[in-house]
Amino acid sequence: MDKPVVRDAALLFLRIVLGTVFVAHGWDKLFLTGLTETTGQFSAWGVPQPKFSVWLVMATELLGGALLVVGLLTTLVAGALALLMVAALWFVHVGAGFFTTTGGVEFPVVMVAALMMIVVFGAGRASLDGVLTRD
Repeated sequence: MDKPVVRDAALLFLRIVLGTVFVAHGWDKLFLTGLTETTGQFSAWGVPQPKFSVWLVMATELLGGALLVVGLLTTLVAGALALLMVAALWFVHVGAGFFTTTGGVEFPVVMVAALMMIVVFGAGRASLDGVLTRD
């Protein structure tokens, strides 16, 4: 199999997985846990401006996740989501150890690493970015 095809397939798979995870977390904040409960959680974690932060995070997760899936503005979106995960690391996960089961850094560190792969390698040809930038 051609190396660019494998690379593009891997980037597509990574974008779909990451985008779906972010959409699910945004959906949870908006419809399942709810904005009021999530604002209370953010406040307890010491997140500045918790009500505004919840709206910002929820919208970024929903929109950013969807944009990752389709591959539009991909490197910009992946960078923004990586910064969001670094903030989550700082405010929520740093003091909780390593493993996800204890609320530790495991999950957000993996997310940042995966997002950085997209920042470095782009969306691939199987994306709207790839279609819009072809010669």
